[in-house]
Amino acid sequence: MINRAVLTGRLTRDPEVRYTQSGAAVGSFTLAVDRQFTNQQGQREADFINCVIWRKSAENFANFTHKGSLVGIEGRIQTRNYDNQQGQRVYVTEVVVENFALLESRSQSDQRTNNNANNNGGFNNNAPQSGSANPFGGTGNNNGGNNAGSAAPTSQSSQAPADPFAGNGESIDISDDDLPF
Repeated sequence: MINRAVLTGRLTRDPEVRYTQSGAAVGSFTLAVDRQFTNQQGQREADFINCVIWRKSAENFANFTHKGSLVGIEGRIQTRNYDNQQGQRVYVTEVVVENFALLESRSQSDQRTNNNANNNGGFNNNAPQSGSANPFGGTGNNNGGNNAGSAAPTSQSSQAPADPFAGNGESIDISDDDLPF
């Protein structure tokens, strides 16, 4: 049987970490994942996926992410149930996170948070994704060509980060044994 979930989205709130009676950390959060299509008004809708993460990963996740952080997660879908205070059976479906990746730098995340705090107090779920900055430089246009002739205006938030290897004048000494291929 196969039960794999791979999601990329933004946190709707800061992760909440609690501890079990045995001392194991458990974190819970909701991930907003944009749908691939637009509705009749031309806006993208999102699905809000409940996620849970355990132990040291939960503590690390909570320390390095906050509301609006762009993350990738990998895990499995799990359904559990319990009886609430009214005696009704409640079913919960969630993704149990096994691996995660931070998909934007801390400076990009902080800058977006500061911009949104100045603009409207929250993150914009309907922001266009095609021209947004990515942590690897460029503007997210995957057309394979260069953008030298592009007339699109650039703002500070869409400029590529500086090349960390440019201009230091030192050669990089790497042996064949250090290469992963």
